[in-house]
Amino acid sequence: MTSAQAPGESEQDLSPQAQTDSATSAQSKRQPHRISVLQNALAILHTFSEETPLLGVTEIADRVRLHKSTVSRILATLEAENIVEQDPGSRRFRLGLGLIGLAGPLIADLDVRRAASNVLQQTSEKTNETTALMIWNGGESVCVDQVTSPQQVRHSTPLGTRYGTVFSSSVQVFLADMDETQVHALLARPNLSSAGMETADIQAWQARLVEVRERGYAVNYGETSIQEVGVSAPVFDHRGETIAAILTSAPRFRVSPEQLPILGKATADAANQVAARLGGALPRTSRPQGPISE
Repeated sequence: MTSAQAPGESEQDLSPQAQTDSATSAQSKRQPHRISVLQNALAILHTFSEETPLLGVTEIADRVRLHKSTVSRILATLEAENIVEQDPGSRRFRLGLGLIGLAGPLIADLDVRRAASNVLQQTSEKTNETTALMIWNGGESVCVDQVTSPQQVRHSTPLGTRYGTVFSSSVQVFLADMDETQVHALLARPNLSSAGMETADIQAWQARLVEVRERGYAVNYGETSIQEVGVSAPVFDHRGETIAAILTSAPRFRVSPEQLPILGKATADAANQVAARLGGALPRTSRPQGPISE
């Protein structure tokens, strides 16, 4: 016998509150599944180690106690994102370079600063001037660490200072590591001050960047501020690419043109020390040191 339905009621309450409660309930049911998939993926990644860099699907399934079909699906997703990769010969899996890409910003921030900390201090003591660690954010050079000069009159580069002019020595260092197409595109952008460079100016500037590469450091001798001097040298990673720059800055009255090579060598030596601590490789093109022509 069918029971009578109360007036105003229906078999499904379609009120907004009921819909919200229903959606929340459905989402809460799906959430544990999403979490479990993420946990399973992380568990799979944790099975790889220095002792076992290559693992097959069956080996992984045994270690994480999951069905082989589940492991295969997760590995396929991770492989599509380059988080893991399959060895062509053995058909086993290993960690992929995508992991480095994910950790890149963190590595660049933490490892370079740690490697540079003592070097900045030593270089500042050696030169009696301010030394700073600069990184590139795509359109500017940014200070992420510094040791100020012990002298009363000094040039300071506070944390977070941004240099967006092509005459800045640190900007020159980063531009010198780019190809001509990249440099031309950046010099044409309004947010990187290039003093309204025309095509001929850009070509001349690219020639200057070649000199920076060959010399091993860049110089800003009063070009952005008549009272200041800046010398920067590149820090290379394991691929020989510039990941940071060491900047030494000083009041111009203390640094004559004849002293620039001395300051440049000290800065380049500091950058090479940081690169060595990071396992950095030689740059892609030779950068012999030589005299500065102003």
